[in-house]
Amino acid sequence: MMDPSVSGESEGQARHASGGRSVAYLISRYPTLSMIFVLREVLALRLRGFRVETASINPPDRTADQLTEEERSEAARTYCLKRDGVPGAVLAHAWGWARHFGGYWRGLAMAFRLARLDVRRLGLNLAYFTEALMVGRWMRKNGQTHLHVHLASQAASVGLFAERVLGCGFSMTVHGPDEFADARGQYLAEKIAAANFLVCISAYTRSQLMNLSPYGDWAKMSVVRLGVDGALFSPERNGLRVYGQKAEKQDALEILCVGRLTPAKGQHLLIDAVYRLSQSGRSVRLRLVGSGPDETSLRACAAKIASPELVVFEGAVNQDRIRSLYEQADVFCLPSFAEGLPVVLMEAMAMGVPCVSTLIAGIPELIRNEVDGLLVPASDLDALTEALARLVDSRELRLRLATSARARVIELYDLGRNVAALGGVFLGKIG
Repeated sequence: MMDPSVSGESEGQARHASGGRSVAYLISRYPTLSMIFVLREVLALRLRGFRVETASINPPDRTADQLTEEERSEAARTYCLKRDGVPGAVLAHAWGWARHFGGYWRGLAMAFRLARLDVRRLGLNLAYFTEALMVGRWMRKNGQTHLHVHLASQAASVGLFAERVLGCGFSMTVHGPDEFADARGQYLAEKIAAANFLVCISAYTRSQLMNLSPYGDWAKMSVVRLGVDGALFSPERNGLRVYGQKAEKQDALEILCVGRLTPAKGQHLLIDAVYRLSQSGRSVRLRLVGSGPDETSLRACAAKIASPELVVFEGAVNQDRIRSLYEQADVFCLPSFAEGLPVVLMEAMAMGVPCVSTLIAGIPELIRNEVDGLLVPASDLDALTEALARLVDSRELRLRLATSARARVIELYDLGRNVAALGGVFLGKIG
């Protein structure tokens, strides 16, 4: 039931009044560079008349002065659980005990049941339970009755407890692949069963959820692709260049990689491939954009095998600068070992930059090999080097692939069209 001390209307009345156009979003960290697509999705939904309120378990990944104006605005209106601290947690427990007595005990019992006698896991579950109470109290204050979570990992565990305690609507946008690697530890089967519906960013993602759930739950799953703004990410923007065809230059060809510096992204392999290209006499430069736990190791690898100008580390880059890096690039490469479906590939393709990536997860749904880009087996250094060499050596190939790539993104991965599809799912399922 809706907390009467917060709202004068019943839960049913609130749901009816919203017409399915009101939803609470929970994200582990918001805003954050690695999930900028969530911010774009939220803003696009609001433009379509949805009332979207956002909550984040953790504060933004950068200080306020490092955020873009758009990100600062979102951070200011987002409820951050960690900033409420212990007082907020105590108030949430008191609220849950007083307003949702039965649900409170159901949630506490679930914390012990899912822990399976594992003390560490029990501690995590009690934290999820506490955060669920905090989210629930915030939802009731804002008249929200449905909670939607991006990623099926920790934030979704909070959503699972919220559904059990409050009986609120619960749904997830599932990306992968981390959740699939530890499905039991992430309570993925329980989350699928509890969710009213699941949004999958690719057919591959849906296949993994189907593999982990009974046939009766498959009808909950819809494929709704992520997307980019093709007008914003455009090769013709400001007349700078067209489809992978920069003006002839004496400088090295730029190979760009954008992503967190983590083992899953395969950047060590990319440095090795670029070194091989340089040793073969090709004039190239690799620009790595991002930060992460692999940065020290990657810098050491680059220093050991490369001349100083061969590999450039840009660090984390805000969205207000990322397009200029795409504009400088001749080739984009993401040699990942594990992915969901990277938005950075969509951005590069929309910008008319020919791409090289790997034959994993949902990437072949985005890039058709030899049509929209070049795909190679993950971890295959020889194949990666050969694909990059082909693009470095042939302007004609870069032009052909880049032209097809942009058309592919505009057709299937347009932000506006895909957010409209997501809105349709919300309207059909919430209410």
